[in-house]
Amino acid sequence: MTVKLAIATFAGGFIFPFLIRLLWGKMCENWGNIGGWMAAGFIVGLAWTLNHGVGMIYQTGAWIDMAWAAGIGLFTASVASGDKFGKGAVNYIVALIGGTLGGFILSCFL
Repeated sequence: MTVKLAIATFAGGFIFPFLIRLLWGKMCENWGNIGGWMAAGFIVGLAWTLNHGVGMIYQTGAWIDMAWAAGIGLFTASVASGDKFGKGAVNYIVALIGGTLGGFILSCFL
């Protein structure tokens, strides 16, 4: 992997949890339940389009799961903002398991 591809992949992985942390809660606060649905479509759709459609991330395998980026990014942001490590460790582990399981299932038929 070249340096350019590594930077683009890092930026692509950063965008998804950044948008979740920045927008999802505000959209739910302002528009209620429909705001959550709109956030899901907008944030996940935009991140998927940039990462997979435009090809912002470099993929060596047939699949990559954005749950890895969301889990690691949101966990890191929570710890950096002052939350306790142990409080988010369970969610971090579940995100890793979910990403691994999702990737394995996809690799079974791709």
